[in-house]
Amino acid sequence: MRQAILVILDGLRRDLICERTTPNLAAFAKVSETFADYRTVFPSCTRVVSASIATGCYPARHELQGNSLALVEDGVLVPHDAGHPDFLQHKRRVTGRSLAVPTLAQRLADAGGAIIYSNVSPGAAYAHDPDGYGYVYHRAGSFRPGRVPVPDTERLRVEPDLRGDHQMTERFIRDVLLERRPALGVLWLGDPDATQHNHPLGSPDAIEALKQSDLRAREVMETVRVRRAAGEDILLLIGSDHGHQTVTGVVDIERDLVSAGLKGSDNSRDVIAVSNGTSALVYVHADCSDRIPALRAHLEAADWADRVVPADTLGSIGQAPRHGLAFAISMRASDEPNIHGVRGTSLVAKPASGKADRLGCGQHGGSGTYEQSPFLMIDGAGFAPAVVRQSGATVVDIAPTILTHLGIAADGMDGAALQRRPD
Repeated sequence: MRQAILVILDGLRRDLICERTTPNLAAFAKVSETFADYRTVFPSCTRVVSASIATGCYPARHELQGNSLALVEDGVLVPHDAGHPDFLQHKRRVTGRSLAVPTLAQRLADAGGAIIYSNVSPGAAYAHDPDGYGYVYHRAGSFRPGRVPVPDTERLRVEPDLRGDHQMTERFIRDVLLERRPALGVLWLGDPDATQHNHPLGSPDAIEALKQSDLRAREVMETVRVRRAAGEDILLLIGSDHGHQTVTGVVDIERDLVSAGLKGSDNSRDVIAVSNGTSALVYVHADCSDRIPALRAHLEAADWADRVVPADTLGSIGQAPRHGLAFAISMRASDEPNIHGVRGTSLVAKPASGKADRLGCGQHGGSGTYEQSPFLMIDGAGFAPAVVRQSGATVVDIAPTILTHLGIAADGMDGAALQRRPD
């Protein structure tokens, strides 16, 4: 039986892969095919990317617009944190669907199944299978098909840290690679992302997180190697979901709009600016659509915005003007180095939750060079070892690539299979 294994090292930008800190990934690059122009989606945030990898579609199609977003509920704009364990279930109740297109778990339900292990936010983990077609293991709750909780003895009990990633990897190898062997196994590590949010890029703590995450990848590589030696056909994909930029300032967009007379008050629901780290999504209630020209002029003149994308061109970044989404903003970024010489800085949008962004530490969400520079390495049939492919690839190409390896139709996706065609 063919199998596909996807390993994600959350938040690892490709220019930080080197023999000194990530020797196993550097070695894997010499036996796999790598992608020099691999990009993620907008916002470049884990929950959005999880849905895009799971569906092979951009947010305009799967409808999870951001890590945080707004929904129209009973005629009112309501902001939400999509990382909440119950968010996608709530979205189904409000809109009639959790995600608008099938996931890999759904497509593989009767073709070998899918098992997902994740140590990031609950919302990101459940975006892989919100409707319960496979198995999802997460510290906030683990589910089997039918979205039935697994027995208490089978729950994933790990912390969102390096030790938790290590424990989860050991269990993933035993459960997915050696015992149950589903058609698709996904291992989504929480680091180096978690550490980079709390420590400067290039700092000793961040480098240690890179080293530890590299070891987790090696453990999977070694087990796959053993199984291949026994004659099994396994496609191994190792990559990341986004990169990071260094935070140089925090902008309160909603306060700015109130001061400009474009939003009624700090808590009003006429206009809502939802932070997605180094990006923001601005929603305008239908009753206030006459403010859109003035909002556009104000946002485009703001010195804290790099790019403002209005509703009529949201398709250019893979978004759509649903639920009153009127503007997408990528915050001002630069190529300047941080205190450790790691290039790429950005402003961030202040979140309504009050969760602090740490100045000098890592963040992502926008279209800055480095947050849009994840990595991807693929080893298996259809890929050439030690080849660097120069043509563009994106996270939405992962799902059709996996399905193609498994011999399953990859219809209705935005992405395309990356396998090379036989000469």
